[in-house]
Amino acid sequence: MLPAEFGAAKLRFVLLLATLVFSATACRSNAEQVRSEQLFTMGTLVEIALWDVSEAQAAAAFNRAREDFEFMHAAWHPWKPGPLGRTNQLLETTAWFSANPSVLPLIEPAKRLYARSGGLFNPAIGKLVALWGFHQDERPPGPPPSAEAIEAVLAGDPGMDKVLLDGIRMRGTHPAVQLDFGAFAKGVAVDRVTEGLRELGVENAIVNAGGDLRAIGRPGDRPWRIGVRHPRGEGILAALELSGDESVFTSGDYERYFDHQGTRYHHILDPRTGYPARTAVSVTVIHSDAATADAAATALFVAGPEAWHAHARAMGIRYVMLVDAEGIVHMNPAMAERIRFQTDPAPRVMLSEPL
Repeated sequence: MLPAEFGAAKLRFVLLLATLVFSATACRSNAEQVRSEQLFTMGTLVEIALWDVSEAQAAAAFNRAREDFEFMHAAWHPWKPGPLGRTNQLLETTAWFSANPSVLPLIEPAKRLYARSGGLFNPAIGKLVALWGFHQDERPPGPPPSAEAIEAVLAGDPGMDKVLLDGIRMRGTHPAVQLDFGAFAKGVAVDRVTEGLRELGVENAIVNAGGDLRAIGRPGDRPWRIGVRHPRGEGILAALELSGDESVFTSGDYERYFDHQGTRYHHILDPRTGYPARTAVSVTVIHSDAATADAAATALFVAGPEAWHAHARAMGIRYVMLVDAEGIVHMNPAMAERIRFQTDPAPRVMLSEPL
């Protein structure tokens, strides 16, 4: 869930993003109009925009999307009673159990992405997330956890390789494993809702979950135009255009954090050290599906400016923009062709080899 202290900032960004999106749809006929709806779910504000659909078609689409999001939020919450919460209790026993059907579809893709990321995307570090207090709607004030407490969790080497599957049976091989799909579930949810829209005949839409989104089709004869938040400001760092079927996800150290004695501690934890990753402040990824984009944005944030390129290649990512702790933008040439900076002056850019 998103802490209340970050809700207002997230809302301002979503509204700014909506302004960019709808700027691509102005001056159109009544037959080609945008219909949109907002809901708060999965800890963020979700906006669904549909282009050129009837009122009845839009109502059916919004109802289905709302039901789907609410179901997934309840099923995949790791800390409240529900399917994933019960799964975590059973994983801790290290005995075989029947996997819950609402949780099982997350496990295989998470294991695959964990392996492809070299373990930098790791939903099995739920106990580490809880130790830092990022499992709560609002983290209580106080210092970061002790080095001893962090080392105690890391000693169990929690990873998705310690979650075993045998058909519909599942077990954890070490009690340190606790699943938290915060770096993945939103992407999976956006994919599922988008596919649901398609099943209802919607061909042109954006499903935007707190600035992370998937876009299908086009708003008329123009592409969708979306913004990437400035990681150290209130506005937009860059804009880019989408058409066809693409997802854009950003991981940033501004989303959930607390300050203690002048140091910012954010929620994107490096599974190798147990501490927040320090060398990046935001990573934006474009990919064909939202689940992969979501996981990759987290993994490449952890990888940082020195290692993002190798991990992006291993994960099959073609478009990456990373902003490092010095404000320098790192990206591959294909991404550079699509990015239009909205700041003056534009940031310093370091281009990588092609992916």
